Amino acid sequence: MKKYFINLLFGMLWFFAISIPASAQIQELGIYEKLDEFLPETLTFVDEQGDTVNMREMIDKPTVLVPVYYNCPGICTPLLEGVADVIDKTDPVLGVDYQFFTFSFNYEETSDLALKKKESFSKLVKGNHDLANGWRFFTGDSANVYKLLNAIGYAVKKEGKEYIHPSAIVVVSPQAKVTRYLYGTYIMPFDLKMAVVEASEGRSGPTINKFLKYCFSYDAEGKKYVLNITKVSGSIIIFLAVMLFLVLVLKKKKKPTTNS
Repeated sequence: MKKYFINLLFGMLWFFAISIPASAQIQELGIYEKLDEFLPETLTFVDEQGDTVNMREMIDKPTVLVPVYYNCPGICTPLLEGVADVIDKTDPVLGVDYQFFTFSFNYEETSDLALKKKESFSKLVKGNHDLANGWRFFTGDSANVYKLLNAIGYAVKKEGKEYIHPSAIVVVSPQAKVTRYLYGTYIMPFDLKMAVVEASEGRSGPTINKFLKYCFSYDAEGKKYVLNITKVSGSIIIFLAVMLFLVLVLKKKKKPTTNS
């Protein structure tokens, strides 16, 4: 009987442990981290100058991938503003120590629009930086766009003319290995610096924000992340149920027996 209760308890704990990642995996929208995986060798994109290039071959230093779409009415603009801001505030030298690759996952957008966005957001960078070579803007066809999105585990959903999507940047090593994910629209200079250093050494690290990614969901109407009450409360209820079951079992075992 004792082994039965122990096995049942561990079974419930195991169910609780796997419930979080299992529920996250079935979501259509979100980011599914692919640390230590390499980008495809062939990624054909068009840069802001209208030249067709192999993006993978252009990765010769720590590279920060910025998935957006240029006509986005929501969080893409704050994200690109965050990139412009962190370029000025971080120690590594843009174009020398690292580079930003912004690419549109809307395959209908053109290099002309990419150039306009580059010119617009480059004006927000106040310092003297090599923006021409250090911050590139790309567009691509559907096959290459989704090949890249799949490689970094970035899932988007199109609704009408707009896209519902998360907000994050992805850091890859000079060998094009995925090493770090940074979430949100504001990028901490220290976080970027450490991510660049780790990527230069080919080291990857877990993302603390994975817990936040589980607790928060993207609100399409409000175009922001909100607390997912259903997920959080459901997990708490399961945890409390397991703890209550454990207390009752232990209490029953400790109850003294009386002799007649």
